[in-house]
Amino acid sequence: MTEMTRSLFVFGMGYSAQAVAEHSAAQFTSITGTTRSREKAVATGRAGTKYLLFDGEKPSEELVKALESATHLLISIAPGDQDPVLAAIPDLRSLARNLQWVGYLSTVGVYGNHDGAWVDEDTDPLPVSKRSIQRLNAENAWQQFAEEAKLPLTIFRLSGIYGPGRNAFINIEAGKSRRLVKPGQVFNRIHRDDIGRAVTLAMQGNIPGTINITDDEPSPPQHVVSFAHALMGKEPPPDIDFETADLTPMARSFYGENKRVANTRSKSELGMEYQWPDYRTALTRMWEQDCWK
Repeated sequence: MTEMTRSLFVFGMGYSAQAVAEHSAAQFTSITGTTRSREKAVATGRAGTKYLLFDGEKPSEELVKALESATHLLISIAPGDQDPVLAAIPDLRSLARNLQWVGYLSTVGVYGNHDGAWVDEDTDPLPVSKRSIQRLNAENAWQQFAEEAKLPLTIFRLSGIYGPGRNAFINIEAGKSRRLVKPGQVFNRIHRDDIGRAVTLAMQGNIPGTINITDDEPSPPQHVVSFAHALMGKEPPPDIDFETADLTPMARSFYGENKRVANTRSKSELGMEYQWPDYRTALTRMWEQDCWK
């Protein structure tokens, strides 16, 4: 490999990782991502991304070959009891011997519940839900991998992800919009393009550390719903009391974690300038530019 050759390999080329590929395309001579879909595995994605099949079992020869040339590795697969990549490829370091940087897309859910108080990267994780506990375990597993491999690792803790095809307008159009009200409850959010921008900045400088990628304004969820209805010129739905609402256990569990997540480190260490800094700016721009579908 020449010094100028940079190759990105992504485990889990899903919604957020595709934004990373689009924003970082100019950095890399090649971008390869995994998928569980056989249809995608024979196609070329946006930003020239090549897709390879990976089902969490033994990797294919083509996948191993792509790992051998990878300089940057991004993991965007939700863990189970173990991280699926480390479990399926225990000799990952010896295969990916040209690596210069590793990134892991995690969640602010690892902080757990703080009754609406502010948290930052120095806050001790206290995950509540099973999925957040699994995320923290995966973070620790990748920390161990990076330390043993002597590689910089960036852990991106992401807030609730939205963007084209996943937003309040979509829910309104589908007739699924609801105004759930739980007094004092707030959430942070993050647009997929700001995820792509943040990861690209980290890869440019191989910057290590744990960094929250989240908007500037944690807000009550019902405010977002009302604002989206106003932009569409529609009457918002009536308030629904969270305590008596008909919710799935998973949906209800999201409301068990109440916190305000700070993003100061992303700005100081990555030089991050959020293009979608709060729900009002974001929804207005998405509606006016018709980039929400």
